[in-house]
Amino acid sequence: MAGDAIPANTVEHDGKEYRTVTEGKATILVPQGAKVGEDRGEVQQVFYNPIQQYNRDLSVLAIKTYGEDILEKRREQYDARMAKQGKKRKRDDDAQKPAENTTETEKSTVPAQSHVSEQPKPEDLAQSKPEAPEKQQQSKSPKAQFKILDALSASGLRALRYAHELPFVTSVKANDLSDSAAETIKMNVTHNGLQDKVTVTQGDALAHMYRAIADDLSHRDRLGNTGKANKFDVIDLDPYGTAAPFFDAAVQAVRDDGGLLCITCTDSAVWAGHSYCEKTYALYGGIPIKGMHSHEGGLRLVLNAVATSASRYGLTIEPLLSLSIDFYTKFFIRVTKSPQSVKFLAAKTMLIYSCDYGCGAWETQPLLRSKPTPNKKGSAAYYKHTMALGPTADRFCQHCGSKMHINGPMYGGHIHSKEFIQRLLKQIPEADRSVYGTLPRLEGMLRTALEEYLPGPEVTEPVDPKDAQLATIDHYPFFVIPSKLANVVSCSTPSEDMFRGALMHLGYRTTRSHCRPGSIKTDAPWSTIWWVMTEWIRQKSPIKEANIKKMSPAWRILKDAGLVGREETKFEETKSEETKSEEVPIKIEGTEMEGVEHQQTSSEANPSNETAAVSNGNEDIAPSESDLRKTLVFNDALARLARRHGEQKYVRYQMNPRENWGPITKASSK
Repeated sequence: MAGDAIPANTVEHDGKEYRTVTEGKATILVPQGAKVGEDRGEVQQVFYNPIQQYNRDLSVLAIKTYGEDILEKRREQYDARMAKQGKKRKRDDDAQKPAENTTETEKSTVPAQSHVSEQPKPEDLAQSKPEAPEKQQQSKSPKAQFKILDALSASGLRALRYAHELPFVTSVKANDLSDSAAETIKMNVTHNGLQDKVTVTQGDALAHMYRAIADDLSHRDRLGNTGKANKFDVIDLDPYGTAAPFFDAAVQAVRDDGGLLCITCTDSAVWAGHSYCEKTYALYGGIPIKGMHSHEGGLRLVLNAVATSASRYGLTIEPLLSLSIDFYTKFFIRVTKSPQSVKFLAAKTMLIYSCDYGCGAWETQPLLRSKPTPNKKGSAAYYKHTMALGPTADRFCQHCGSKMHINGPMYGGHIHSKEFIQRLLKQIPEADRSVYGTLPRLEGMLRTALEEYLPGPEVTEPVDPKDAQLATIDHYPFFVIPSKLANVVSCSTPSEDMFRGALMHLGYRTTRSHCRPGSIKTDAPWSTIWWVMTEWIRQKSPIKEANIKKMSPAWRILKDAGLVGREETKFEETKSEETKSEEVPIKIEGTEMEGVEHQQTSSEANPSNETAAVSNGNEDIAPSESDLRKTLVFNDALARLARRHGEQKYVRYQMNPRENWGPITKASSK
């Protein structure tokens, strides 16, 4: 720029020049020459990462969805309470009025003078006439309060966007530990003209939340209930790194009648890696998973940490939306006071047995079991919490013989709410694309998260639907990726449609996971998954036995399928037959044992005889998996089975927008 001309995005404040950074409807001021995230500087003097606009867009729309729903429910509760009070007031007034059916004799006994003196004047009647309950309701209806705490505000951009873009927000507290950050937030608040909505505080976020908790605890009513004046409708935790140190304070400082926690954790190397297992346990109380599904394991580790923090205070959590995005996790969690619901937490907590150094298979192990149990009368059932049977896996993998390792404990329930995601998706067509710049990707990820829900077996016992919902666990918590499976057995990779079509042909359900491109969630067991892979090798992708290392996981899987080690198998069978002929005693013809052996041999030779006989007798019975395996052919028709006709294309997975992309350095305190 020539001469002394001032750039269009430059403003002056208190004699200093600043350049502006606009996101959504908010604008922050950056000192001239200061390095921010977009500059990729080694020292960030103003922490702003443009890559996380997706995070902030999602937060605004999710809080908008939550806020509109919760305020509507509170309005309905208030109206019901006012209507109930109006009916009670009317009954009390009717009880005080003289009976309308008073006889003439009874009326004559009343002194005429007193009767006249007590008769009110018409103007007095008009003044004393009570208002209609509807008018009283409207006149006394309080303004809905909706308070947000941005506990770690940095530049204040997130708080500014909440105040600008959420019409029902009455107050936002923007807090930061740094003195310079607090001064920057105040300057940005003034620049955006939001002094009436945004309050800036400087201090430790934990101290701020615990102070609010202490103030409420000191104000108890005559029944011993604590106050709620200092609790927040929404608490947003977006630190640099882990949010784990703030869980305990946040679950107490948020409203316990359905308050919302928005949590971001950017330490993916901890909750999704296996190099810092000791640190993962220290922060989140569990051991991470190694493998293709490590990011969903990370989501469940963090959720378990929040759930256990809440349960100490009789609080239960409901994950509304849990996403693994780029290098961080994002959670929207509803918190409710319910000691009864807390009893189901142990049954929704699981350990994982992982073949992480072998074929990648896993098995889940619940810590407790919530079982529907009939009551004494037998008319209904209740949930009884009992010990779980274990272990669910051997020390060595049944598929490849490798060691099984223990991961967790983790949250074992569903990590999304279908209803919440559906309401959130309804916001997108109405959203301004000039404000929310990441809408295409946001819609794609939300639709993928909505589709990944696989319901488990239905409860047949007559239990309370609310208890049944609390007891629901995710029976299929993780996913597989065909390319990773192909790497294990050293073959070419079947297409996603081909692999999904094979599982669907065998009668199983399949869907995607938002965590990884190419992922497949399914209710098929691992034995079926590996059978599909070995059948793919048999039909379409032959391998060279010389390329497979003996006794490796691939060798054991392929040998069980009869694809390698044929000579060894024949030798072992021959040796086994010779041993049996030497050990089996001489049988007497016509004995009962001979008939039993003949029956067993026939049954082993054709294990599907019984199923086939039943199928021939009744055509309505669905064929068994063993029958369906015989008809599986990897062709275009199988791939078409998995393709969803008319499915709209969405931006489900984001490509890296630039080189060396990811988390940026922490902002300098100066």
